[in-house]
Formats: sequence, C-alpha cells, structure tokens
Amino acid sequence: MATAGSGAVLSCLGTAALLETGMELFASPAFDDHEQVVFFFDRGSGLKAIIALHDTTLGPAIGGCRMWPYASEAEALTDVLRLARGMTYKAAMARLPFGGGKTVVIGDPRRDKSQALFRALGRAMDSLGGRYYTGEDVGTSPLDMDWASAETPYVLGRSSGSSGDPSPVTARGVWLGIRAAVRHRLGRDDLAGVRVAVQGLGHVGYHVARLLAQDGASLIVADLDPARAERAAEEFGARPVASDEILGVEAEVLAPCALGGVINDVTLPRLACAIVAGAANNQLLEDRHGGALHARGILYAPDYVINAGGLINIAEELRPRGYQRERALAKVQEIAQTLTEVFERAAREGAPTNLVADRIAGERIRLGRQSRAAHAVREPVPARAVAG
Repeated sequence: MATAGSGAVLSCLGTAALLETGMELFASPAFDDHEQVVFFFDRGSGLKAIIALHDTTLGPAIGGCRMWPYASEAEALTDVLRLARGMTYKAAMARLPFGGGKTVVIGDPRRDKSQALFRALGRAMDSLGGRYYTGEDVGTSPLDMDWASAETPYVLGRSSGSSGDPSPVTARGVWLGIRAAVRHRLGRDDLAGVRVAVQGLGHVGYHVARLLAQDGASLIVADLDPARAERAAEEFGARPVASDEILGVEAEVLAPCALGGVINDVTLPRLACAIVAGAANNQLLEDRHGGALHARGILYAPDYVINAGGLINIAEELRPRGYQRERALAKVQEIAQTLTEVFERAAREGAPTNLVADRIAGERIRLGRQSRAAHAVREPVPARAVAG
C-alpha cells in the first residue's frame, strides 16, 4: 500500500516485501503484539525507515529516531521492535501518560544524512496522525529534528524553542540510579572511591562520566573512538582501557552506555562487578540474562527505568504550559525511588529485577486499559438519525 506524503510518496512495504527480504515480523521473538509497524521508503531522498508503535494504552507513543548502518533490514526490524517495547515500559515506570514507539533509519549518520531525508521522515511521521512523537536518539541530533519538524508537528527535542538535547538529563537520571543501586547493593550513600566502568562515551555516556567524577567515583572508561576515552582521562582522571576489555575489568559498577545486547552468554562469565547500571537501551540480549545476573548476585538496574530521564525531559514539551526544565529535573529525581522500589520488591520475591520491573509496568498498562474500557462503557451512545 502507499501513504501520500506532502510533496512525495512514501511507500509502506507490505507482507510481500517482508517475505522477499527474508524478514518475519509476527514470528520474530522481538514482536510483542505491537499495535503498528510501518516501513517507509522515499525514492528522492533515499530514506529507508521503520516506525514501530508498541502500545498506546496510556497515551500517544513517544520514542526517539535512531539512525544506524544496520547490517540487514532484519537487524533493523529487531532493533525497532525491542526499542519500541522498551519505550512503553519506560513511560509506564515513569508514570507518564504516554505509550511507546520508535523509529530506525537505515543508513550511516556520518555520510547519509540530508535535509531531504529528514523532511521525508517528517512526512512519514505526519501520516500517523499524532499517534506517535519522535525526537533525537543514537545517530541523530536536534538539527535533524528541525528538518523533520518542517513537515510535521509531531517532533520533539528541536534545537530551539523546545527541550533541545536530552542527553544531559538522561545522564542525570542514570547518575541518580547508580547512586540508588550502590546504596541498595553496597550500603553506601556516596560514590567516593567507588570504581565505575563506563562503556561508551557518546552524548549520554560522557555526561554520566562527568557526573560520576564530580561525585568522587574512580572511573574506568572505554569507547570505540579512542579520542573520547583520552578526553575522559584528561578531564576526569579516568583510566582508559580498550573497548574489548571494559566488560571484564574489576569494578563495583559496570555502566553500559553504548548500544544494547552487551549482557549475553559470551560476556556474562567475564563480568567482575557487583552492579550493572547504565544508559544503554536493551542491555540484556535476552530476558533470561537478567536471571543469570540475579543468580550471580549482580544487581541489575533495568535499563528502561534508569535511563528514563530523556523521555521525561522530552515529554515535558507536551505539558499544557509547555517545557519547563525545572519541572523535568524534579521528575527525573523520582528515578532513584522507582529503582529502589524495584530492588526491594525483587529482594522480597527472590526474583530478577528485570522481571519485577516488567511486571510493574505491565500492571500499570493493564490498569490503564481497564480504566479506558470502563470509561468507554460509561460514555453515552449517541442517538442515530433515522431517515424518514
């Protein structure tokens, strides 16, 4: 089928196209009864994008736009499905009146970006009629959101007149979450001398490292770009290590702040930490890896709880009086308490923290669905006009 855009036609690939590329949507392990998954292509700009809406029970979906040179379309599909689900749970755990969605753009952000491409993405967003708002994510920037917003109002985090770059606010939530995890697992109210291994020093990871250093933590850092690690060494007194060593260093806290899937069958035996708490989305390759961490006595801060600061910040734009940074930062402070509640419930139940967080989020979504259903029943049914 085709969706008409302003000034261009965006093609939505159907079942036949999925079969031709060897992708399976409904049979994918990442598919979780998503409400809508749409593939967009724009010939003029070269846009290849997938937008996934996971659940809008609590309100319109919010989720960033990621641009990445995926090895295959199947890999991009898996990523967008997992990320969209995470956004639903992130909003629920932060008690925000929104659902979860995500966009992935297939391409190299270093060479494939253009104003035409993001304007085409804006038209794709607009075709969803306000069921989904996006903002920047890995590989995209507020400037990219400016370009997209020329075609649609459903874009947040622009470079001016909005909340801007959410990275520092996300980092603040992660820092608060690490403090909560250290308090719960190690019984300490400060980070002085606590060894924290930070994997990834991009937009969020750098700010996490800065806050940790200001709090007295002893940093061990790594990034695929050695210059970033050297910068952290100079500015924060961090000890840089190779990117393939960071997961195995001895530290009280491992803070994954790069891409997801870093906790898996290969890396688990190498971990030498008491806590895993970082900014990356989907840190567990599979849910069962949360159980493996639990079995080893490693406390895991569920990613979609600890990294909710960016969502909280960007969602603030949709409040009746518009964006107020102080109000957003006050809401971010709640992340520590939410994590503490997850940790304490997990301890009482003897269950992995990721499963406990999933249950809490699921409970809130179910309550929202029941409330909507009850409200719909109470609504009067309008009388139909009868032709005479």
